[in-house]
Order: sequence, then structure tokens, then C-alpha cells
Amino acid sequence: MMMFLQFFIWGCWFVTLGTFLAANFQASGVQTGLAFSTQSWGAIIAPFIIGLIADRYFNAARILAVLHLVGALLMYQMFRAQDFARFYPCVLAYMIAYMPTLALVNSISFRQLADPSRQFSLVRVWGTIGWIVAGLVISFVFHWDSHEAVAGGALRNTFLMGAVMSLLLAIFSLTLPATPPTVIKAGFSLRAALGLDALKLLRDRNFVVFFVSSVLICIPLAFYYQNASPFLTEIGTTNATGKLTIGQMSEVVLMLLLPVFLLRFGIKKTLLLGMLAWAVRYVLFAVGGHDNISALLIIGIALHGVCYDFFFVSGQIYTDSKAGEHYRSAAQGMITLATYGVGMLVGFFAAGAIADRFNVNGQHDWFQIWIYPAGFAAVVMILFALLFRKDAITYEAGRSR
Repeated sequence: MMMFLQFFIWGCWFVTLGTFLAANFQASGVQTGLAFSTQSWGAIIAPFIIGLIADRYFNAARILAVLHLVGALLMYQMFRAQDFARFYPCVLAYMIAYMPTLALVNSISFRQLADPSRQFSLVRVWGTIGWIVAGLVISFVFHWDSHEAVAGGALRNTFLMGAVMSLLLAIFSLTLPATPPTVIKAGFSLRAALGLDALKLLRDRNFVVFFVSSVLICIPLAFYYQNASPFLTEIGTTNATGKLTIGQMSEVVLMLLLPVFLLRFGIKKTLLLGMLAWAVRYVLFAVGGHDNISALLIIGIALHGVCYDFFFVSGQIYTDSKAGEHYRSAAQGMITLATYGVGMLVGFFAAGAIADRFNVNGQHDWFQIWIYPAGFAAVVMILFALLFRKDAITYEAGRSR
């Protein structure tokens, strides 16, 4: 339930944000990138919040409740905003509150599981289901993403729905299992308080390669989050938000299969397959959007399961195994900084600039826009294949992966 609500909240407004900004505020590509990049600023700040609070002093579930209560109030202000100047400070503050919760729900889950490499995917899959349900509700229950509804400003209601669900999760968090801090309380250390103890992981050559690759692969990832909904809407796809949930549906199936892949193929091949999928899907978007071939677009959307599960979820498991007992929250916060922070901050800026470059009188050359992230993802994949040595995911109570 925690994972379901956590990702329902994110999925109910973030997918359609680009379409909302263009329709309601006539935002440019750069402005849209600025709004999406608030996710990155939240992710950059998240490790400090988690390292300062969750690992050292307070019950992580209680911190989760406080952050989602604050998030509910801010989401309501986003619902009320009438222009970009008023909307942007609210979404920035909201993402600073929300992004630390991604590391918190992972940490809470890992603390309750005997063998996370086997069990975490069965918990995390409910987050994906929450994201799917949010998209289906928007497209097929309320029809907020239809051309008529978008023109009438109905997408604003996604923020009100997000506020209600944030309040619900804040209340529900108070019922979660106790997750007291695991770090021994010694004398005050600024390094420890800010979560910088997790930087010890960078002494491991393989983890450095993984960390840098995580930053780089999130540059093309930002193109998907920022441009997928406007892309499908502009080329005339009906129920675009609902169809984008096909990606999360494939994510559910592949997340259940992830433990099998980790056991059979190991962490390196699993991560490589995830990066390859990013390059392939953007090529499919470029060709399918240019020639209006819906089958290629559907396949490209469906590849999201491989893209996300095989790189990001397996990466979370890999990071947890490297961090050990005492610095799990700080390590998850640090990898959140890499995947949703620095890399995507650059990516959102690039996606906005490239979208504006290939925008002529309100019509985008989507073939050119999608080729850029496809090529970049392919380069990152090749570098990772050459530099990352064979490694294993190992827990004291489990087997190596």
C-alpha cells in the first residue's frame, strides 16, 4: 500500500505536466524543462535530508508522514496557480519535499526484508501498479487528457487528486512498521550528519562506474519524462496518458522476472540490457512518430519495463548490497541524487533546449528530437560495457547475484 500510494501520487500529475504547462501557461520548452528540473533539485537535496534525519535520529516512517503532509499542501497550491510564475515556486518546494520520500520508502522496505534481492521487486511492483492506475483514471475515468478537456484546462484537476492522495499517504505512514535509526549515535559529525559516509562506496571501482553511468543515462531518460506526453498528444494519439501506462504494465511483468535475470545473467548484463532498451525505444519513437506508425510507438512505450527495471530497480538493489546495514538510507539517497538529480537536471535542460530548437510555429520535428537521446544512450551503454567488471549482489542472509 505504501508503494502504491507513493507512485500513484507521482504518476497522477508528472506524466501530463508538459502537456498541462503548454496548454495552460503556453510554456516554452525551456520553461517546461525548468519545471521538470525541480525533480532534480529535490533529488540533489534528498541525500542530505535522509542522511541528516532518517539514518541517525528519527523513525523513517514518521518522516515519510511529515513530508507527504507538506506535499499535500503544496500540491493544492499548484492546483490553484494561475500562471507559471506562481506555479514554479510551488512545484519546486513540492519536489524538495517529495524526492526524499523515494529513498525513504526503499529504506523502509529493505529494513523489513530478509533477502531484498529476492523480495524487494515483489514490494516495489505495487508502486508501478499505482502509477498505472493513476494514468488509467486520468484517461479513461475522468478523460482529463482528451483534446477538448486539455483545451478547457481539465488537467489542472490532476494536482487536486495528487493533494488528496498525498494526505492519505501521510495518514497511512503513521501505521507503517517501526523503522528506527540504525546508525550508532556518537559525537556530532557534519560528514555523517549530511550522509556523506555513503561516499565510501566510491572507493569501489565498479561502483564508481555504475554511479557515473547512472548520472549519464539519466540525461536521455529526461527526454522521455518531459516529452512523451506532449509528443503523443501533438501527433494526435488519443488517450495518450492511458497508453503511456503500457510502459508501466510491462514494468510490472518484468519486475517480477527481475530476480530471475539477476540470478541467471548477473548484475552487469542486467544493467546493460536496461541501457540498450533506452537507445532502442528512442529510435522507435523517432521512426514511429515521423511516419505515424502506431505499432512502433506502442513497442517503444512497452520497452519502459526493460528500461526502468533492469537499470534503476536492479541498481537500487546493487546499491543496497554495497552499502551494508548502517548507511542504507544515505546510500539510497546518494543514488537518487545520481539518477534523478544531477543527470536529469542536465537532461531536462537539454530536452527543453532541443525541443525549442526543432519547434517551428508550434510544431515539433520529433524525429530529430528523439535521435539525440538515442545516440547518447548507446554511447553510455558501450562505455559501461567496457569499464564495468563482473560483480555480484551479496547479502549476509542471502545468495550472491
